[in-house]
Amino acid sequence: MARIYKRHGSSFKGKVALEALKERKTLAELCQEYALSSSQISAWKKQLEEGCIKIFETGNTTDHKAEIDRLHRVIGQLTAERDFLERVLKR
Repeated sequence: MARIYKRHGSSFKGKVALEALKERKTLAELCQEYALSSSQISAWKKQLEEGCIKIFETGNTTDHKAEIDRLHRVIGQLTAERDFLERVLKR
């Protein structure tokens, strides 16, 4: 018989991972409370820790600058097209 796996939403995963990170309850208590294995909770906790580090890295500002530059190019292109169409329609 095939085993059926539960799919957990991101909010549930975040809630469990935060509880594990707070360490107010033992891993065994969390396993019992949420009906999960300890390895699953540990994996989610590790993902949360790694994700938090990425949020505060300074390297993300270059991605924002590149996106802003791309959007400025699009705005310039759309403005030029609008001006061209205005001139054509006035004829």
